[in-house]
Amino acid sequence: MDEDEILADADRRAHNYLTSIGKRRVFPDAAALNGLSAFDEPLPEHSTSPLDMLRLLDESGSPATAASNDPRYFGFVVGATLPAASAAERLMLAWDQCASSFDNSPVAATLERIAARWVLDALHLPRESAVGFGTSATACTLVAIAAARRALLLRKGWDFDADGLVGAPEVKIVISELAHITVKKALRVLGFGMKRVIVAPVDADGRIDPQRLPPLDDMTILCLQAGEVNTGEFDPFAALIPRAKAAGAWVHVDGAFGLWARASAKASLTEGIDGAHSWTTDGHKWLNTPYDGAMVICRDAAALAQAMNSDAVYLTGAHDAQKNLNLEFSRRARGIPIWAALRALGRSGVAAMVERHCAQASRIADGLRAGGFHVLNRVVLNQVLVRADTDEQTVAIREAAQASGEMWFGATVWKSQPAFRISVSSWRTRDEDVDRLVELLCALRKR
Repeated sequence: MDEDEILADADRRAHNYLTSIGKRRVFPDAAALNGLSAFDEPLPEHSTSPLDMLRLLDESGSPATAASNDPRYFGFVVGATLPAASAAERLMLAWDQCASSFDNSPVAATLERIAARWVLDALHLPRESAVGFGTSATACTLVAIAAARRALLLRKGWDFDADGLVGAPEVKIVISELAHITVKKALRVLGFGMKRVIVAPVDADGRIDPQRLPPLDDMTILCLQAGEVNTGEFDPFAALIPRAKAAGAWVHVDGAFGLWARASAKASLTEGIDGAHSWTTDGHKWLNTPYDGAMVICRDAAALAQAMNSDAVYLTGAHDAQKNLNLEFSRRARGIPIWAALRALGRSGVAAMVERHCAQASRIADGLRAGGFHVLNRVVLNQVLVRADTDEQTVAIREAAQASGEMWFGATVWKSQPAFRISVSSWRTRDEDVDRLVELLCALRKR
């Protein structure tokens, strides 16, 4: 079929979907979910029409989407994709670049190098750092911890690349009692047995308590958090990082969404964070870029490049070639939508978006308190942690809100009790949307 006709049909359907944002259910109803059965067919024996494929994808798939691009979506710290980032992604797909090195794609290598510089500038992190654009904070955390372990072993004269871990000096891991599950996953995949991971106790707000920090030494990796997943709280970096560095430990910061506070008037929450050795953050959360866009940032650029090096006889690359900073050899140019978002927003636009979402979170918290709910966190950022009077009422209100299709947010557990977590991180969300959320929840509480 004619390529232009296929792409035009896809563009038309995508446009129609976007025009429905704000008008459709935020989560699909039972009929839409049942409609997914249309995809349950055997592998076609012969070629089929791409237009028929698009029809099926749109007619049966679009109604069954969770409308995370909707201003009324408050789940999982998910930001709607900025138009500039979405448009850049579309053009990038047309380019069809393997963005592993300059030889594969001069434009991708150039734009990702600039995006890396802009990320360090926006986040006020050491300018000598390397920035690898990966799939997720999970994958980027794995990369950061792998580089950290290799660097600590090298200090002891151990050649990790040649000798692996058998007989190697032990590298210890210290994590927060409330470390994100993706950090634990990365540690497990890397072979750090969870029974051997050392857990640091937290205070009432979910921050590591400096008074109860476990002993550290020069064979320790200390993992801290910028934005605890329920409360949005930040570990006290200014108290913890100097102690860790004095002991010779490597400090890694999981900042999947919270690191972007550093680009705003909320930067004081991150005081001392620039003293760490590595950081991870997502673009597809608070920067509102498409999914599959995250960053590993490492102060010691050589340590990251050596740990991830994938030069081959047929394709070598510069030390900052993205194939030498991440897991993938063949990869899409994930840094281009990040470049596009930063260019479109500028420094002031990033700050304004972060600050608006934080203000909206406070607005939600105030409204829910006035409506009789218990707000469990201090709401220092964009997370609102909420309970009703009882476990049963909390669950019932959350389920009713989800079933309404008017809003969506997820369940959580805080201090062994059910709660729900409202995250504000979409560029589309207006004050009217947060007010509608408060009105809905207060009405459900009165039932």
